[in-house]
Amino acid sequence: MLQEQTLLQAKALRIPPSPALIRWVGKAVDYAVIGIGGAMAAMIFINVVLHAFHKDLAWLTELGEFLMVWVTFLGGAAASQRGAHMSINEFLDKLEPARRRWADAAVQIFTIVIFSVVMYYGVGIVQGSWGTVLTTLEWPMAWQYMPLAIGSGLILFFTGWDLFLILRGVPRELRYPPDTAH
Repeated sequence: MLQEQTLLQAKALRIPPSPALIRWVGKAVDYAVIGIGGAMAAMIFINVVLHAFHKDLAWLTELGEFLMVWVTFLGGAAASQRGAHMSINEFLDKLEPARRRWADAAVQIFTIVIFSVVMYYGVGIVQGSWGTVLTTLEWPMAWQYMPLAIGSGLILFFTGWDLFLILRGVPRELRYPPDTAH
């Protein structure tokens, strides 16, 4: 019922569905987070079992740390595409719709500025770390820093789309409809 009402409101505002690229990238990020999370769970289980027998695989620990960095920044992008980042909305929720729209736009512009800086420096860190390698995996250290730039770029991608929708007048409840699946 709520989902039908949201669809009717979206049609009344003539909100086009998200472009295929936005949907495809969003699904790719989601599947990457799920895959990395599953791999990390399996590796942690294996490492715990090995530790019970007083054994250790150093490369497994380093791979877990490596994947933790990736899942952190990709998870940030996954949250960004859903508008699920932590926020304090008590003030914003009290604003009338027009002012809420401009406040949301200001927040997204601020987010774009911050993640542009993070991405810029992230690319610099990646470029500067190709000559070093991870201790046990012996992979270029740049691969461990890459999610900083990639995750920031993805957050910019999703935030830019949200800003576009905000400027078209789409309210938050239509940009991020409630999850009614559970």
